[in-house]
Amino acid sequence: MAQNEAVSRRVDAQRNREKILAAAQAAFADPDADASMAEIARRAKIGSATLYRNFADRRALLEALYGEEIAAICHAAETCEGATAGARLAAWLRRFYSYFLNKRVLAGELLELVGETSPVFRTGFARVVGAAELLVQAAHRSGELREDLTAEQVLAFVASISNIPGDQDFRSPILTAALDALWTSRPSEE
Repeated sequence: MAQNEAVSRRVDAQRNREKILAAAQAAFADPDADASMAEIARRAKIGSATLYRNFADRRALLEALYGEEIAAICHAAETCEGATAGARLAAWLRRFYSYFLNKRVLAGELLELVGETSPVFRTGFARVVGAAELLVQAAHRSGELREDLTAEQVLAFVASISNIPGDQDFRSPILTAALDALWTSRPSEE
């Protein structure tokens, strides 16, 4: 096999993997959608053999998707914008809230497969807390965030709002009020 063919195959394999993960992410973001392996292959516009060549089983797919989502929320912590440390933390906490809402179906199904004590969850949680910790420390240093709150407490506080019954329109003002309670003074949103 020529080198160009090998490179082309690796590019195609990577493209297929990305299509599968995007299709799975869309399926799991909608709690009413069919998220079967066959449906994910259909959404990705690939054959079942290609799906299973990339992900040997449902667990492998769910773990990869969960890992991708953890990486995305951690990357968002590094790149969130705001005029102050508190504003950057506030922007990221809104992103974390959306992430938490959208991952519930995926996390629930993965939890059934691997269990609550799985390293997948422990490692993912540690990564998110680590990302949040940098933002929380900066907001503490700036004097914007209440000193009595840790990164884990802030995350638990925001995550708990996603469990309040009701739709997004109902929870949105609750989230805003909760975030307002975190600050010694309201962070600038510029």
